[in-house]
Amino acid sequence: MFYHIKELQYQAKPERPDPLFAKQLQEVLGGQFGEISVALQYLFQGWSVRGNGKYKDLLMDTGTEELAHIEMLATMIARLLEGAPVGDLEVAAKDPIIGAILGGMNPQHAIVSGLGALPADSVGNRWTADYIIASGNLLADFRANLNAESQGRLQAVRLYEATTDRGVKDMLAWLIARDTMHQNQWIAAIKELEEKENVVVPSTFPRELEKREVSHVLFNFSRGEESATGRWASGPSMDGEGDFQYVQKPLPLAKKPVLKPAPPYIHDTLPSVIKGDMLPPNIC
Repeated sequence: MFYHIKELQYQAKPERPDPLFAKQLQEVLGGQFGEISVALQYLFQGWSVRGNGKYKDLLMDTGTEELAHIEMLATMIARLLEGAPVGDLEVAAKDPIIGAILGGMNPQHAIVSGLGALPADSVGNRWTADYIIASGNLLADFRANLNAESQGRLQAVRLYEATTDRGVKDMLAWLIARDTMHQNQWIAAIKELEEKENVVVPSTFPRELEKREVSHVLFNFSRGEESATGRWASGPSMDGEGDFQYVQKPLPLAKKPVLKPAPPYIHDTLPSVIKGDMLPPNIC
């Protein structure tokens, strides 16, 4: 059960309207690593946890907070669009500054959303549930969460550098700080699960069913041998299940595949044409 509290978690008030930056800010709202994505990712992960406990609460706590961040960003975008001259654009654009702003404004902010935020990224791609990961495996999911927070924080930092509006910077500074916390909490949860389960690769799949001879082998597919100098090329593997090995020039492990011709009703190109041995009778 959720309750909506009318107060924002943190203030979201710019110094002045800025339709162009409202468009840019859409990325951390409705982009791949935006607040809509992480909110639903954490909530669906939490709903999938079978049983209660601290990991479920951690997911639900964070997912609920991300809903608050969606509201903050939607409020900020709406305020950045307040006063935008979207009436007679030809007249407004006679002012070179206004013209430059309007040239970068998302027209859907005026036409579709009525000067409000959209569930879309900065170039208008609609948000999609394809962005979220909820596998039911906590270790795999927490690693996805760490990546999502890392990418989201990076984008927020770039947006912070792209504006001079102190109100926008203030809100972004808050969101950046929360991303810092969320990265730290996911790392802490990952480490705790790794210690409990003694696995680096999250899976209950029996290790003996793997092709164990290549479980800890680095194949060098680049010119040079720079990759051989990394921690991943020699010494004990991170999962404690073996030792890293390095293969400088990996050889193919299977023969060249030869596929049988497709049946006539598929109407594929004839094998003889592909090989260049001969032309079919009806081709001259």
